[in-house]
Amino acid sequence: MTAVTVRSAKPGRHADGNGLYLEVDPSGARRWLLRLMIQGKRRDIGLGSASLVTLAEAREMALDMRKLARNGGDPLAERRKVRQVVPTFKDAARTCHGEHKESWKNEKHAAQWLATLEAHVFPTLGPVKVDEIGTPEVRDVLLPIWLEKPETARRVRQRIGTVLDWAAAKGFREGENPVRSVTKGLPKQKDAVEHFAALPFADVPAFLSRLRETDQTGPLVKLALEFLILTAVRSGEMRGARWTEIDLDAKLWTIPAERMKAGKVHVVPLAPRAVTVLEKARELARKPDDPNALVFEGSKPGKPMSDMTLTMLLRRMKLEATAHGFRSAFRDWAAERTNAPREVAEMALAHTIKDKVEAAYRRGDLLEKRRDLMKRWARFCEGEAAKVVPLPKAVRA
Repeated sequence: MTAVTVRSAKPGRHADGNGLYLEVDPSGARRWLLRLMIQGKRRDIGLGSASLVTLAEAREMALDMRKLARNGGDPLAERRKVRQVVPTFKDAARTCHGEHKESWKNEKHAAQWLATLEAHVFPTLGPVKVDEIGTPEVRDVLLPIWLEKPETARRVRQRIGTVLDWAAAKGFREGENPVRSVTKGLPKQKDAVEHFAALPFADVPAFLSRLRETDQTGPLVKLALEFLILTAVRSGEMRGARWTEIDLDAKLWTIPAERMKAGKVHVVPLAPRAVTVLEKARELARKPDDPNALVFEGSKPGKPMSDMTLTMLLRRMKLEATAHGFRSAFRDWAAERTNAPREVAEMALAHTIKDKVEAAYRRGDLLEKRRDLMKRWARFCEGEAAKVVPLPKAVRA
């Protein structure tokens, strides 16, 4: 075939040799077609219009593709890679976030996930294409916060890794995720773990007495904090409680899985004082007869009480502790003042069992044992002293 033949060819398919064809439509449109075997399968690949691609160029393109196919490659896959538009890190992160957020437990986590990237990553890596990001680029992003904000830095590192793993799964990048080896180029973080400030358990009864008398906040906030202490739950679990979750007759509070950190239903036995607190809270409710209403509603109707509300109350009472720290006080009390088995106390706190063998064998919820433990904790918080029964002299002897 010659250049003249290409221009004068009649409608139909005309062979140039080695699988290269010129296809001519009845309308006169001309296009190049390459037929070859790719990994054992016959494929037809269009090489473009004959008005744009010359005979020499078509032969050169066909030769390159035949060489690639002969060596086990896939010319079609390579062409898709060339045509594929690689997104920037910012675009990839937003798309990845949109695909994953439905699987996360709450909207707050979803918002925080993207907010940390916007604050610490987008300013530098945002406009960079994901296939151009390597270990040095990730290290430079993490270094300014690695020691100053270690927990935030670790979360940012994990989220960068998630975005780059997503990009690899979509075919936008190849090779090992640079996040996996980035810590080798970063200074060592301190090993110490900062725990929530906790009030010593021996001081809890006196604090609760002060709490009931304080005028630093409204009555519903005081009841909310007392209920949190008596049940040893997390702040978010208490603040999101609804009347539909609570069975006052059975003295049980069933927290649904979607509101639990471990993603499992948690049943909380309610001591008599905890039931009394709930009854007082209902008297203060805006809609006491609404079974779906929040138990501890915030200042805005229909919205839960803010965690900062509890924090500010503790600050005004000049207490060097956090609301979450009362869980630690409960755990210390259970270990030092009771003979309750460890697993009962851990289950009362809804802690995840890290030992897989132990988790496999512990299938019950130890409800009755936990009910007794929570009653004893409530009596301790009330400041009840143990009853001392004098023994007869003969028995003492």
